[in-house]
Amino acid sequence: MKNKHAGYLIVGISVLIGFIIYSFDHALKELVSTACSHGPSCPMWGTINLQTNISLGVMVFVGFIGLYFIFFSKEEIVTKIKTVKQQIEPKKITKQNYQKIMSDLSDDEKLIFEKILEAEGTIFQSDLVDKSNLAKVKVTRLLDRLEGKGLIERKRRGMTNIVILKH
Repeated sequence: MKNKHAGYLIVGISVLIGFIIYSFDHALKELVSTACSHGPSCPMWGTINLQTNISLGVMVFVGFIGLYFIFFSKEEIVTKIKTVKQQIEPKKITKQNYQKIMSDLSDDEKLIFEKILEAEGTIFQSDLVDKSNLAKVKVTRLLDRLEGKGLIERKRRGMTNIVILKH
């Protein structure tokens, strides 16, 4: 919401508060005039005046805040800022970008890592077992090693795991 519109809204609320103060003040004066026979020396009249003055002070304060927003507040210019992940171009998931990492891996680890790269960084663990032609236990242990090296991450999805390449 623009500041001027907010200012007009606040001034409108201030006017509404003024109307409510007037109606309560009028109703209280009628009640006190019928209930109190002492006239202006009755303590109820003093209470009404105090409450009315405090209410008017709050109304004027709210009104001044609204007027400030209307006349003196600067408009905020909101610009969208890309998040850090969007600003930095993500690396393409290709073997060339991961050659240095792959040179430190054993043959079986390389095979598993290549299958993850071929799947563009995300693959089900059960699919890895099928594509690598290795035993489930062997694939699990290789994934444990790769996860220990900080290269991949496994997330549980139902009855299987999703293997995700860490960038």
